[in-house]
Amino acid sequence: MTVIGELRMRASDDLSLRGGWDASMTTRVVLTGSVMALLFIGVNIATPLYPLLQDKLALGPFGVTVAFTAYVLALIVGLVCYGHWSDHIGRRAALVIAVLVGLTGGLVFAFAPSLWVLVLGRVLQGAAVAAATGASSAALRELLPRHQDWAGRFTLLLNAGGVAAGPIIGGLLSQLPNPTVTPFLVHSAALIAVLVPLWLLRARPALAPAPGNARGALRPRRLRLAANALSQFWVAALTGLLSFAVFGMVLSLAPGYYADVFGIESRVLLGLIASLTLVASAVSQLLGRATPATIAPALVAMGAGVGVLALGGHLASLELVIAGSILAGAAQGLAFRGAFNDAAGAIDASQHAQVISLIYVVTYAGSAIPVLGLGLVAGRLGLDATFILFAAATLAGCLALAAVSWARLRRLARPRRP
Repeated sequence: MTVIGELRMRASDDLSLRGGWDASMTTRVVLTGSVMALLFIGVNIATPLYPLLQDKLALGPFGVTVAFTAYVLALIVGLVCYGHWSDHIGRRAALVIAVLVGLTGGLVFAFAPSLWVLVLGRVLQGAAVAAATGASSAALRELLPRHQDWAGRFTLLLNAGGVAAGPIIGGLLSQLPNPTVTPFLVHSAALIAVLVPLWLLRARPALAPAPGNARGALRPRRLRLAANALSQFWVAALTGLLSFAVFGMVLSLAPGYYADVFGIESRVLLGLIASLTLVASAVSQLLGRATPATIAPALVAMGAGVGVLALGGHLASLELVIAGSILAGAAQGLAFRGAFNDAAGAIDASQHAQVISLIYVVTYAGSAIPVLGLGLVAGRLGLDATFILFAAATLAGCLALAAVSWARLRRLARPRRP
């Protein structure tokens, strides 16, 4: 089926729509993963460049958080409004749309002459990730039906790994001439390289093409979860919210904070330090063993790690910052993967893209609302006090959610009375 045929939601048995490149399952998995990884890399390439953009566009801490959260807010709106589209237009078509929008957003961001054009670029990047999030997760689970645990691992690894790689790649590419533009041009070329084979691919039919009521199928829908999946949904979503509040902090305000506290001028080093939490998360998701029983202790460890990170900044101890970043990231990976897999296994396949998208709605709210608030507080109290307050609030949230998760496990473990 062609991309245009998918967008029209034509019936999958239409012989005129058959053809294209019949790629292997491995190739399809690689293409799906490459799209998701590249989109997450693209939205985080700017992390080590924010000090340069502050000087170039005369931005303060609040301006940086506005640019950062514009992406997250667009992502949240997109997940709500069209996170389920891939169920109806097909996974490939949704990914093609995501790549085209992400490509446009990166170029707008690269050549932005003002804060508001910068915000427009970030909004387009958020819209792209929203289109791809549910589609890629659902596609991986369909491509790996006998390896659902690994499909879940890949989904979270691509998310955390792409976010972690973005600051490092951005720092390295910023050593080239025109450091606020060149990284985005290189990234755009990579997106085009993935777009071509994705466009030529012979796509699998949409799960629910709904040819008789196409427009109605694409409208935002109210989610109705089975009663036995509600608790898993909320534990996963709120674990994600706390996790991404931490990610948002280290990706937006932390580079400028570290530059001031430790006198770091190297954008590569700033990108590396900022990405430590996300690298540790990606590694723990790939190698660690996450189950519902690991959620509570991992949440406690994540809160403690953020506390160590903030203490390191307050004491100007780079060793403590590094240790806290690694602890927080490794614990986050185990907590979120355990909760994510628990939720994904409890939902019906026909709702997968929609439910995963809505989990990420709550998750990404952690990268928007708290970070925007941090920007406001930092303008009044300074970054040091802001980091300490953030660490205290994060630890309290982790302890509360850990208690809820532990209580739920105990309730499930009790023998039922006849």
